Amino acid sequence: MTLAWYKHLFLKDTSLWVKWGVPGLILASWGLAFFEYMFQVPANRIGHESQGGPFNLIQLRIIQEVISLSVFTLIAVFCFKTTRLNWNHLAAFVCMVLAVWFVFRKG
Repeated sequence: MTLAWYKHLFLKDTSLWVKWGVPGLILASWGLAFFEYMFQVPANRIGHESQGGPFNLIQLRIIQEVISLSVFTLIAVFCFKTTRLNWNHLAAFVCMVLAVWFVFRKG
């Protein structure tokens, strides 16, 4: 999803951008996102407690957010090379870990 949402920001002079403009970028982004949805939707279905899985809806969403933000961070730093990790990024990651802990904690 990260590539589908952000890669176009770095495609100003490519044929897709010049030829098709924003509609072409939208179609290309949906094409990329389609493959992620092919994994995410079944994983949520299998993992949800109504289907015999161990997770409730909030837990599934928190897992998805942590995975998405972790992948985004890796892609932003290592693929796009536009961002350096600073102490505040590490602090935000610690907050995400705490969010997971709180959501999975038995109330």
